[in-house]
Amino acid sequence: MPRTHPPVSAPALRHARWQLLDGRTPPAGAVREHLVHSWQRSMDAGLQPSGEHRHARHFAGIELAQARAGNRALIDHSQPVMEYLFEQVRHSHSIVVLADRHGVLMHTLGDTGFVSKAERVALTTGASWHEQDRGTNAIGTALAEAREVEIHGAEHYLERNDILTCAAAPIVSAQGDLLGVIDISGDRRSHHAHTLGLVHTAARMIENRLFTCAWSAPLQLHLHPRPHGIGTVAEGLVALSQDGWIVGANRQGLALLGLTHADLHVTPLAQVLDISMDALLAHSGQRTPMPLVVYCRNGRTLHALAQAGPPWTQTGQAYAAPAIPSPAPTLASDALAQLDTGDATWRAASDKARRVADKGIALLIQGESGVGKELFARAVHDSSQRRNRPFIAINCAAIPEHLIEAELFGYTAGAFSGASKQGSPGRLREAEGGTLFLDEIGDMPLALQTRLLRVLQERQVTPLGSGQAVPVDFALICATHQPLREATEAGRFRSDLYYRLNGLTVQLPPLRARSDFAALTTQLLRTLGAAPALAPTEALLARLAAYHWPGNLRQYANALRTALALHNPDEPHLDWQHLPDDLQADLQNPAVCGTAAQTAPQRPAAATRPIPLVGQTLANLSRAAMAQAVQDTQGNWSAAARQLGISRQTLYRKMAAL
Repeated sequence: MPRTHPPVSAPALRHARWQLLDGRTPPAGAVREHLVHSWQRSMDAGLQPSGEHRHARHFAGIELAQARAGNRALIDHSQPVMEYLFEQVRHSHSIVVLADRHGVLMHTLGDTGFVSKAERVALTTGASWHEQDRGTNAIGTALAEAREVEIHGAEHYLERNDILTCAAAPIVSAQGDLLGVIDISGDRRSHHAHTLGLVHTAARMIENRLFTCAWSAPLQLHLHPRPHGIGTVAEGLVALSQDGWIVGANRQGLALLGLTHADLHVTPLAQVLDISMDALLAHSGQRTPMPLVVYCRNGRTLHALAQAGPPWTQTGQAYAAPAIPSPAPTLASDALAQLDTGDATWRAASDKARRVADKGIALLIQGESGVGKELFARAVHDSSQRRNRPFIAINCAAIPEHLIEAELFGYTAGAFSGASKQGSPGRLREAEGGTLFLDEIGDMPLALQTRLLRVLQERQVTPLGSGQAVPVDFALICATHQPLREATEAGRFRSDLYYRLNGLTVQLPPLRARSDFAALTTQLLRTLGAAPALAPTEALLARLAAYHWPGNLRQYANALRTALALHNPDEPHLDWQHLPDDLQADLQNPAVCGTAAQTAPQRPAAATRPIPLVGQTLANLSRAAMAQAVQDTQGNWSAAARQLGISRQTLYRKMAAL
């Protein structure tokens, strides 16, 4: 991390900058050297410090959706870190920013009082803060120099940005590729000496999350000079190929081993550590491994924990593992394979979906609420040839009925009262070239089903208020918890649309029916950021596996997230005391979680508790009937709507109106 330097006054900085513009070199020592280099790059880009500024790139609509889709892993793993970082700087007139490798802002979190000021200088999602667009600034300069940078006040090349103080750190992949930048920008009067250290640490946290969650090398090493340093942000991470070559590492891992990114793929493990691959593989297979003491050829003594990546298969002494990630993943290491933790039903669904992903065949995913239908759909997209294009997800049950048409098909300026002055392309057009995912398709109103069918048949969409059809190209994936065939027979869903959507139907298993509960638990814990060796006790895991999990993966992941929050670092396992009280009660109840309890217990039907009719108004009766249905289905609004014979959207609307 760069050293802090004594501040230079704003007049002195402006004078030095104008000297440079006038073709003169500022006096040695007057301004930091890297600042002069950045100003020179800004000049070469044709920027002027004051006066009229040329139009800088600002992504919106489809273009922004595409940029975000191409950086989905970076965004997903950065957001929790950004939220933590924001808590450290809340109320300091600051904003936390994530930019991609091109300097385009992907996500921001800011103090309400500072957001309006940030907007005046285009510090908003979609804006480009590359040096060529905004001159010297922490984001653009960190990208240009591939290192942590702090730019304060008049150090910015454009005078309109003098109001800011900014600190940024680059985010680097395990291969040494620049992925993006994490930044804190704020009012220059709120400058703090620790801000650069905060973004430095945040960048390392993001890099480590990306490494452990997204890197699919056969074996990972967690290294630290102290045993208790393993699992912390300061640990070194190293990825090993199946034949013992170092193929990836975070920056701390490289530093501990005395290597650089140029040494990846050309350095065998035996050249840097005095331990064999066989010993590491045996270590990774232990149920609760303790860190090993290993000796580095550069003289360091390190502690190491070995963790196997996606499944190894052993035949004699030969090991086979997924290939190193590449722009075109193989069937053994694509996004669908990374979700496969051993359940035969899930694997069969993955295999079928993979085979049709690039064939122009619509995919229909069925399964109970919370089984991971959107997760599965994203993995299908990421395993297809469209993976670098947008993935647009729409929950058909969550959009108000009077807005869903405009949301899907877009509209022209002034198409209806309250319409945006710029109009909207609509979500279908935002999916251009990528994948459109329609969740809860069974809740789409019949009138909209007709329009969607026409789009799918003609492959073009006509926005509201326009007579001009626009061609569209996207892969289609739909999902529903409802049995669509029955909805079709009952007249609630168009049969012609059903057959258009049902190119291939896959059924995802509920959690209670999966055979890979232990492996799935391990994967969920790693995804949630748990330490590599942390797991539930055997007794607790057995009880968790016997529970019926009415909310499926979503409920289980939330329970594990709570358990991790209540777990103390010095505790070796997750146990009963880390679970929410209501879940503890269920797990200890033989009627709910007995050895034979593999399905959800049946609730008494609503008919066993009749609603009294005498003296009731129609509104009161409706309210009581809907409330009773929601209670009978344990808060499952979809099941309640089916019980009442109405759509979930109608149930939401009626409950809100009563």
